[in-house]
Amino acid sequence: MPAAVDAPEETLLTSAATSFSQQSTKVKDLFSIPPPLKKLFDKVPVLVYSPNPLPQRTPKSARIPSLYVFSTPKDAAAGRPSFNPTCLKWQTFLNIAGVDHRLISSNNHASPTGVLPFLLPTAHASASSQDSILPVPSNKLVKFATEHGAKVQESPSMRYEAYQSLLDHRIRNAWLYTLYLEPENFDAVAYKLYVLPTSTNLLVRASISYDLRIAAEAELLKHAPIIDIDDLYSEADKAFEALSVLLGKDTWFFGGDKPALFDASVFAYTQLLLDESLGWKEEKLCRALRRRDNLVQHRQRLLVKYFGG
Repeated sequence: MPAAVDAPEETLLTSAATSFSQQSTKVKDLFSIPPPLKKLFDKVPVLVYSPNPLPQRTPKSARIPSLYVFSTPKDAAAGRPSFNPTCLKWQTFLNIAGVDHRLISSNNHASPTGVLPFLLPTAHASASSQDSILPVPSNKLVKFATEHGAKVQESPSMRYEAYQSLLDHRIRNAWLYTLYLEPENFDAVAYKLYVLPTSTNLLVRASISYDLRIAAEAELLKHAPIIDIDDLYSEADKAFEALSVLLGKDTWFFGGDKPALFDASVFAYTQLLLDESLGWKEEKLCRALRRRDNLVQHRQRLLVKYFGG
């Protein structure tokens, strides 16, 4: 099976908090132990306490694994699709793989790796309640699913990585622009999803909004010296056309008899771009997708089959 290429949007969300981390490092340096005292402490026996328990809101008696994603508490409780592409990709994959789990509304700061999603397995009664709970990052979810009885199928096609690249670059870049840098969409969608839940303080919200937009701009400038809006949308349109041709009249990508990880990767964007409840204002990217009927139908099949939509 080709290795899954994951270019998570959470890297952008994490970079938006870089200034906070840098300030924390400076404060830590102020309180570092001077070398003479450190030598003294090295000679004194140190009492090592047991690790701190997980946060109180972490489910301790869950009978099924918990997937931490960007979502609202209400939507998470109902198992609805996450509003974040990377989270939705892995949420959908676990549904396809038949890995029973529940969703927990979360954010990057609650993640051991600094990004979402991550899976918290169930604790085994025979083991230490904390030692047996080791968070599973997204890049190990395929392995986790396989080890827990799921039959994970992927196309052996040599074209797999090329088509995955369309999602990870052309479509993702257009997504970043349309969500964070299109002013109307940022105000109507991104602000509501990523800024409002973080704080009630207007200055904090303004700072987070600025950081998100700057981080999105910096991410796009990694791929080109300037942000050419027309080119971004044109490349995304071509990517959707290529995916539409690939799918053709098949039910699932690469002619599979059931959906697989690549189907989940495509759905992560098609679901969000076609979800009218998000309140898109500038719909150029949405319209490019709607012109491909088979991609629209593919999204609807997954939504009905795995989310009851």
